[in-house]
Parts: sequence; structure tokens; C-alpha cells
Amino acid sequence: MLSTGRLINVSNRLPISIKNTATGTRVERSSGGLASALDSAWKGQRGVWIGWPGTSEDLPMEELLEKASRRRSHALKPVVLSEEEVAKFYAGFTNEILWPLFHNMPSRCNFDPDYWEMYQQVNRKFAAAITNVARDGDFVWVHDYHLMLAGRYLRQVRDQSRTGFFLHIPFPPPDIFDILPWRETILHSLLAFDTIGFQTNRDRRNFISCLTHLFPDAQIASVDPHVLVRFQGRETLVGTFPISIDFQEFSHRAARPELAERAQAVRRDFHDNILVLGVDRMDYTKGIPERLKAFRILLRRFPELRRQITLAQIVVPSREDIPRYKELQRDIELLVSKINGEFSERGWVPVHYMHRNLGRDELLAHYRAADIALITPLKDGMNLVAKEFCAAQIDERGVVIVSEFAGASEELSHGAILVNPNDVLGVAQAIRDACLMSTEEKSTRMRLLRNIVKEHDVHRWAESFLEAATLVGDTSTTRSEVGPHLVGSNQPKDIPGVALIAS
Repeated sequence: MLSTGRLINVSNRLPISIKNTATGTRVERSSGGLASALDSAWKGQRGVWIGWPGTSEDLPMEELLEKASRRRSHALKPVVLSEEEVAKFYAGFTNEILWPLFHNMPSRCNFDPDYWEMYQQVNRKFAAAITNVARDGDFVWVHDYHLMLAGRYLRQVRDQSRTGFFLHIPFPPPDIFDILPWRETILHSLLAFDTIGFQTNRDRRNFISCLTHLFPDAQIASVDPHVLVRFQGRETLVGTFPISIDFQEFSHRAARPELAERAQAVRRDFHDNILVLGVDRMDYTKGIPERLKAFRILLRRFPELRRQITLAQIVVPSREDIPRYKELQRDIELLVSKINGEFSERGWVPVHYMHRNLGRDELLAHYRAADIALITPLKDGMNLVAKEFCAAQIDERGVVIVSEFAGASEELSHGAILVNPNDVLGVAQAIRDACLMSTEEKSTRMRLLRNIVKEHDVHRWAESFLEAATLVGDTSTTRSEVGPHLVGSNQPKDIPGVALIAS
């Protein structure tokens, strides 16, 4: 992907986790869509991956990571965090402040000033780790909301480093971002990166709107299809780069005969009913309670579907040490119990709830077996489950119902059914519509969705970001393209190819 230099990839977590168990220390592959997507994109790329190895225990990190790196083209370098740092930086600032705020849920925020102090401290640690490995010609690519200050601290030591930042979660509009006490520091720190990427055009518009609101001296210009920000002598390219999956890997794995057999077994387990599938991490942004309520309304409003339809809801455990997540789990399990208590009949249970991790093949079997993927987050940066489902649907028989507030809805809108997850009656109607959809229409829609995901896979995502990053610093090109279009952000105007005001 890079013609010169190495790629220094920086994320809160490494693609592997080190765990100390009763039987000894072991290295496991990290779970989660981000780790999987990045790991797929980085195959064959020379460089270094920097991140937390998942433990605060005193273990021989370098030795373990060197062994884990042997089959990789890139080395793994740890940033060791203490238990206090994990508690106040990760569980605290990122998950009690940034996560709810950036998902438009400010009432869930806990603006503890100790969290802010620790956020700065850990970002300095990551910047120091980058400095220790980066060489001239390398490209430093920092990922996600955990590390929004890293570019600023790195710039203080290595001002000539080529840097990029990608936000995997949504970026809020000004009226939400304004609530953050440290808003200007974070915004200014982001502009220390040469390139910034967002999942959707809406996120990019929100970011530009926050800039024009808080920094009226910033200049915004169009470099179609991107945006150039000039502020305090620096230039930052801002673009939209929707992340994706390794389509070929998912599709080929799902096409194996043993997966087809397992998918058939899954269907038999559910008595060949219309199988509605939900796959989510345990999180209040995923809209799981709202989804269950919509399914309850479906069974109440359309009794003819009883005994004909089953919801399989898979919830992957997450952040189990945070009280709000435990409360959410209890709420979900209570709802499942109430729905099953109201509608279950001999030989039929309407909701099958699984609170556990599923292996890759078992998940693919469920994707292949399902008739409907019900993906209804209240807010989501992208949601790769939607794309994984499409890649696994080699029979082209499934229907995707996706929230209009998921980043994936922008790309999948022409083949999926879009819903407002807060409109539980509307979601119920969408499920019924999917049940009644003709085989021909299902196939046409899924073929379109699969082509979209195949064409815009994770490799194209990484390449498009890195290609955009090469535009920064080419002053002859930059000035000739954007000079005439520069506008003061205190006077918002429409720029060709760019909507400056958030919708």
C-alpha cells in the first residue's frame, strides 16, 4: 500500500491479547470488528503495530509479541498500561465520556476531571511509543477516539512525521460536541494530523461544522472529493472513507461445504422458521431493547407470523466490569423472558437469546442460515455485521434491515430496508415486509449489496486513505487546486462537492 517507508499502525488494542491463566500465559486473537478489519487490511504490509496488549500484569511482553509476530509482515509493539490507567483512560474517559457523547447520548456522560488527566497521560505514552519506532519516511496511522491527542504530542517531538487519523465511531454535531469541556483542545489536537478520515459524509460535515463554530479563523476548501482545512499555519486533509471487511475471505469461507451443512443444521434447530438474526456487542448504542420491543409488536400485530418466525439474538459480552453494561444485560434478559412468556407455544419459542462469543465458522453458519439480518443500532460508526452478513449470503436469499443511523446505511441504502430504530412499529412493519418479499426481489437486492461490499472492501478502504494522505504536503498541487476556493469559516458558504453545514 505504501510505495516508500513503513506503516506505523497505532490503535488502543493490538490485534492479539496476552492473557495469564492458571495453565500459563497465552496469546489470543483480539475480538471485535476493528481488530479484524485492520488485521485483514495489513496483511503483507511492512511496518509496526503499536497498541495495548490487553493486560496490566508484569509479563515478558516483548518476548511474547515477538513470537506472535513471526508469521506477520509487521512487528507488534506494546504500550503497557497500569490498572489505574486502564480504569481512568479506557473505562473512564473513553467509555464514560467520549463513547456516549459521540453517539449523541450526553446524559450518560461522567465528566470526571481525573479521567481527562489520565487521557492526556496515556496519549503521551502512545506518542512516546511511536517516537521510539518511527523513522523518516514512515507513515503513522492512528486509529479511533482513544488516541485523539496522540498527533499533537507526536508533533511536539517529530514535527516532520507523516500522520493520519481515522475515527471509527460517529462524530457529533456542534450542539453535542459543545458539551465536552475539553472540546477545543481535542479539536486542535486532531488538526495536528495531516489527514483525518471519517466513516460517513455526515460525520465529516459534523466535524467541519464544529471547526467553523469553534475556530472561526479556520479556512475550509474543497479538494474534491475531500476537504482541506488550513489553521494556524497547518494544512489537514479531511475525507470520508467508509471501512469495510475482507469480502473474499468471508465469502470463500462461507462457501465451504461444511459451512453449508452447518447452516442447514442451524435452520433445522429453528424448525425451518423464518430466521431473523441479530448480532451485536453488548452496548446501549446497539438498540437491542428497542429491537426486542419491535419484535414483540410484530407478534402482537401480525399473529399469523407466530410459530412461523424466530428471532435469534446473539449478544457478545463486552465491558462487563462497567455497571451500566450489567444493567443493560439484565434489561435485555428480562425483555426476552417477557416476550417468550407471552408468546411461546409447545414446540416454538419466539426469541432465542445467546450471550456469548461465537466462533467465526459458527457465526458464518448463522449468517448463511438467516432469512433476515436485523441491524438496528441507535447510532453506529459503520456496523460491519451488515457487511459480513452480505458477504456470507452466497445463496443471495437474505434481506438486510438496517438502521438509518448506522454508517453502513449510506452505502447499503439501495439494497437494504432502512428503518428508524426508535420507531418500533416501523421496524415491526419492515420485518413483515421482508417476510413477504418475493424470492426474486430478495435475490436482486442481495446481489446488489454483495457487489457493493465486494467492490468497496477493507483493502480499498486502506488504499483510499493512504492515497489521500499522499496529497498532503504537495503544495504545488494543493495550492493550484484549492486556492481559488478558500473561504473564511466564519462566513459559511457552499463549496463544490462539500456541504459545510451539518444536516
